[in-house]
Amino acid sequence: MPGFELFGNLEKKEVTDVLENGVLMRYGFDGMRNGHWKAKELEKELQNTFQVNHAQLVSSGTAAISVALAAAGIGAGDEVILPTFTFVASFEAVMMLGAIPVLVDIDDTLTLCPKAVEKAVTPKTKAIMVVQMCGSMANMDALQIISKKHDLLLIEDACQAIGATYKGKPLGSIGQLGCFSFDFVKTITCGEGGAVITNNKQYYTNADHYSDHGHDHTGTDRGAESHPFLGYNFRISELHAAVGLAQIKRLPEFLSIQKKNYSMLREALAQIPEVTFRTVPEGGIENFSFLNFFLPSLEITTKVSEQFSQQGIDGCFHYYNNNWHYVRKWAHLKELKSLFPVPNEVKEGLKYLQTNDFSQSDHYVSRNLSCLIKLSWTEEQVQARALKMVEIIKSIL
Repeated sequence: MPGFELFGNLEKKEVTDVLENGVLMRYGFDGMRNGHWKAKELEKELQNTFQVNHAQLVSSGTAAISVALAAAGIGAGDEVILPTFTFVASFEAVMMLGAIPVLVDIDDTLTLCPKAVEKAVTPKTKAIMVVQMCGSMANMDALQIISKKHDLLLIEDACQAIGATYKGKPLGSIGQLGCFSFDFVKTITCGEGGAVITNNKQYYTNADHYSDHGHDHTGTDRGAESHPFLGYNFRISELHAAVGLAQIKRLPEFLSIQKKNYSMLREALAQIPEVTFRTVPEGGIENFSFLNFFLPSLEITTKVSEQFSQQGIDGCFHYYNNNWHYVRKWAHLKELKSLFPVPNEVKEGLKYLQTNDFSQSDHYVSRNLSCLIKLSWTEEQVQARALKMVEIIKSIL
């Protein structure tokens, strides 16, 4: 999965361009650049890749979510529905704006359950944020119907699913706003970075200004620019953008390798009757960055996970007790362990976490193993890995 596995001459060339002209900031210093605008070039590549009108680079995937929500006017006291199985950044980005993350159950797609989403809608709900976890997607048709029915923003956190598609559309381009992460362990990486994509010109303009202290980016004199509204600093640097520019050009190469390695592992595991695989909605194509499968019980899954680790099968995650990705271990959220006072609206809005039953999510996450697909494996390594995984699972069943 991580693009850093295959760093090469293209990445070196793009970074060298930046170092030779000496301008590491994405804005200003026009005369020194010698025509190099890596962030602008990467934004154009993202527009083409994801078939959208606008792309705004930011400093991280977390920043992308906050910027996207802010660009759509979501803030204090607003409720944003998101899944119990995600990364902590999802609720952090919502809370950064004073909004309330409303966690709901997942289904066998390992993403938002549409029925759970429908039940969670209240007069305070302003957005549905679907997190396209582990390289695949939710039932996007069902979520679009719900969002239109209740006039809600549909935002895609596609940070882990770059390159996946649903009915021919790239993930991230289906909702009104899409968010990506280009951190060090993503399929394409900038080291640190993220992006907001949209077809809505006003959302793009808002994101462009908000992510750079409210600068309107009018004219060629940065010091003379106006500030139509308050903003913050979520800028990406030219160095980070340069790495991403090389990597986005290699995305088809990465996806092809991932699919090959994924398919070999899945074919081997499919021979075990007790192994089932996550549901990919009809019309969906994963990016093949993770192979997700279910075992019959929590006990069996725990034992398999332990044996994988002990016998050198790295990168296979049992998220049930993971404190980064699943609601069960988010004590810091449930107990609101904050360095600064949390707004009362958020305190009140999160009380549901003390009593909500997420047994449907437990049913899926407790039995799931999510195995990272590496780009650097040789075919022989994948075959050996597949044989070992099958051997371990059969020995425990």
